[in-house]
Amino acid sequence: MSAMQSEVFEAFRAIDIPEDKAMKAATALSKRDDDVISVKGELLLIKWMMGFVLAFQVAIFAKLFLH
Repeated sequence: MSAMQSEVFEAFRAIDIPEDKAMKAATALSKRDDDVISVKGELLLIKWMMGFVLAFQVAIFAKLFLH
């Protein structure tokens, strides 16, 4: 169990949630965090791709009018 997952589990147990339900909830939150990290990585790639496309379009525009 990761540190964050154990903290969530302990917080749920502190408010008298049954152990099995607390464990399931902590695991679900941990899975959600993994999904968010994956989406952030994909978003970074998309930002780089958009930057490249924008730079390419500016270069084409400049070449058309400065040639």
